[in-house]
Amino acid sequence: MRRLPAWLLIAGVALAFAVCASPASADFRILGSPGGEVEDFLKLFGEMRETGERIIIDGPCYSACTLVLSEIPKDRICVTRRAVLGFHGARLFDREGNEYAPSRSLNEAVTGVYPEPVRHWIGQHGGLTRKMITLRGSALYRFYPRCS
Repeated sequence: MRRLPAWLLIAGVALAFAVCASPASADFRILGSPGGEVEDFLKLFGEMRETGERIIIDGPCYSACTLVLSEIPKDRICVTRRAVLGFHGARLFDREGNEYAPSRSLNEAVTGVYPEPVRHWIGQHGGLTRKMITLRGSALYRFYPRCS
């Protein structure tokens, strides 16, 4: 069983993220994540990218969790029937904690980090906005293989 890096736990990132590995196969399994701080996910997925291990998306992967698609090579990602990817536009907050609307160009920049087929799918579903759009099932299998 692999453990999340201590820096991630100490940072207090609200993750329902399970990362598991079996001795026979060094796989990371995402059982569920509501998202969180983008920087924390980029660091985590950067570390996972360096391991060379396969990522199994086996549950909901929302918001910043979807950055796994931009950080891990496609041939090292597979999805199960429980996998759901949830995308939404950037969320920005002022110093008082009040949310404010990001610019259209910021959401376009966020969209740009995803692989081209996913960017196209996002565009077909209205682009990134405050509303979450989800990619699952047969639509998801067009982009990523089912785990064997």
